[in-house]
Amino acid sequence: MDIVWFRDLVICISGLVITGVVIFIAVLSYLLYSKARSVMNSIEATSKTVHEISSAVKDEIVRPVVQLVALIRGILQGIDLVGRFFGKKESEGGRDD
Repeated sequence: MDIVWFRDLVICISGLVITGVVIFIAVLSYLLYSKARSVMNSIEATSKTVHEISSAVKDEIVRPVVQLVALIRGILQGIDLVGRFFGKKESEGGRDD
């Protein structure tokens, strides 16, 4: 047995080991990918649900409240304007004692 034979044997064994490691890494990567994909699908479904809930809240609660607040504010501004129109004028120099 010559040194060349041992060199060839080491090359063959190294090739087999490297092939096994590459296959192991590929299987591990696929398993990780499938688990990550299922988690991402779950996160996507949850985000869609949250988006639908927030849209419903905006349509059913926020818009009517904003309209009510705008109506009340308009009424108060109208009352303030009428009060200023019919209210007595203050003297420009301040109070008379």
